[in-house]
Amino acid sequence: MTEQTNVRVGVGVLIRDPKHPNKIFAGLRKNSHGDGTLALPGGHLEMYESWKDCAIRETLEETGLKIHNLKFGHVTNDIMRDQRKHYVTVFMMGECVVPDGAVEEELPRPKNCHGWDSYSWDELKQFATLSSKIANGITSEAKHDFPVLFGPLLELVKESPEAVLNFLNNP
Repeated sequence: MTEQTNVRVGVGVLIRDPKHPNKIFAGLRKNSHGDGTLALPGGHLEMYESWKDCAIRETLEETGLKIHNLKFGHVTNDIMRDQRKHYVTVFMMGECVVPDGAVEEELPRPKNCHGWDSYSWDELKQFATLSSKIANGITSEAKHDFPVLFGPLLELVKESPEAVLNFLNNP
């Protein structure tokens, strides 16, 4: 495995589910580090790109959704020693652009995700507790009925920043 020598910047996007305004979209990663873990839409910040523009681009690429009303949510320092990676992840918060009040029935399943669903903060907190137990070797559940959270999302849930909680609790 090649060791990353520079800290990279990732952007994760909390997108409010228009059908369930207290939930946000997340999907199981594939074909990338963190394969099989639950993550928000997002990706790498490109050179000279704003956080907002990155959030809009990555969301459209990964989910097919257009988003608006974007604002800064939080930032985490994500050290993934086992994967030899280090990221600073900027979390942006936004809403779907819903044409004529219609809500998409199903989000696309692109090559880097097994599909999208929406989750409440309470669900994510429960997944975080179980994910931490697995990561720390407290439980040896090889098979489990819950998704393990991707490192940056796990850190975000652990930190539970006020801006994110306000976004989710005040649709």
